[in-house]
Amino acid sequence: MRAFTVERYGDKAGVRVGEVPDPEVGANDVLILVRAASVNPLDRMIRDGEMKTILPYRVPFVLGNDLAGVVVEVGAAVTRFAVGDEVFARPDKDRIGTFAELIAVHQDDVAIKPATLTMEEAASLPLVALTSWQALVERAQVKPGQKVLIHAGSGGLGTIAVQLAKHLGAYVATTTSTANVDLVKRLGADVVVDYKKQAFETVLSDYDVVLDSLGGDTLAKSLDVLKPGGKLISVAGPPDAALGRELGTNFVIRLVMSALSLRIRRSARRRDVTYSFLFMRASGDQLRELTPLFEAGTIQPVVDTVFPFASTREALEYLEAGRAKAGKVVVSMA
Repeated sequence: MRAFTVERYGDKAGVRVGEVPDPEVGANDVLILVRAASVNPLDRMIRDGEMKTILPYRVPFVLGNDLAGVVVEVGAAVTRFAVGDEVFARPDKDRIGTFAELIAVHQDDVAIKPATLTMEEAASLPLVALTSWQALVERAQVKPGQKVLIHAGSGGLGTIAVQLAKHLGAYVATTTSTANVDLVKRLGADVVVDYKKQAFETVLSDYDVVLDSLGGDTLAKSLDVLKPGGKLISVAGPPDAALGRELGTNFVIRLVMSALSLRIRRSARRRDVTYSFLFMRASGDQLRELTPLFEAGTIQPVVDTVFPFASTREALEYLEAGRAKAGKVVVSMA
């Protein structure tokens, strides 16, 4: 089969589209003919070796972290799916590889594709939708009337998180550029901070939850907008020891993670708020919970650009260069 593989870490030239063996199908796996896959910042981080400590993939490996496609084979123990089903999924972190013609995914990580969406739209959702759900529903337990700040509201994660937070009944603020102010308002944001004109930490206060996807100075300044007892959840800040425990890493790595996040955790404690790092996990069950929201249009995918599979490298470079105007970049196998 054709696949987009990483031949060596940390080198854009070390990735290529070529032939690799078809995946093996386990008893609990479904073999999916990939119709579309989305491009995520995580793909660049994996390609560049930034995640090797917690995600030690052995080169060469196939890149890609979410997909939509059609089931073409099922394992002997599969009960949820049949050949011909249209599905979408975020494979488990140890079984990535959606930039390929075929991928075998455990049935627990797969869900039936929302009927109202195209393959490209469905492929744009799994990773960012699961991240939004696990941050806002599981970890933050957002309640109606709470105030939630979603950074980068026009980004791949932000466009979905803003809509989910609004569905949960939150009062939603977001940051974005001038060009995307109207977009994030249409998605449901109650307050929009144009970061080119205002500093969010000077105009927002007393928030219950902040979802950060930017890290750096934005992460530190986010502490200032939380009220006592508030929660800062980041997918871009330093990892913490809790992540190490979730991933089953050894004590030394957990110690390193704890040290990396020590400064931000101390700053959080001084303000009587909490900081945590979120690395989302695959879940077909959560995708099934989200599907009615997708089919009803309560949460709508935002797709910036669709690239052909042969241009997967260009799609990754397009995202990395910050050229995407809003939403997700998708690779189509059509």
